[in-house]
Amino acid sequence: MVRDFVLSYARLIVRHPDVLKVEKRELDEEYEEITLYAHSDDVGKLIGKEGRMINAIKAVISGCKAKGGKSYRLNVQAAQD
Repeated sequence: MVRDFVLSYARLIVRHPDVLKVEKRELDEEYEEITLYAHSDDVGKLIGKEGRMINAIKAVISGCKAKGGKSYRLNVQAAQD
């Protein structure tokens, strides 16, 4: 659910949506790390000025903790060619 949200929301922001890739890694029973790989031109757009865009996405997915009980860490990285 969270993985799909991050991917669909990121597609609305970036110029190269075909490059987007999301990986989810479970760190323990209550914590997951989500890494969003994007085109190098789009990384700045996803982070936003002063981190506002990425913080907004983090705020929305933190609401999923109330439903599923898991905490999430979100990272944005440039996709490797």
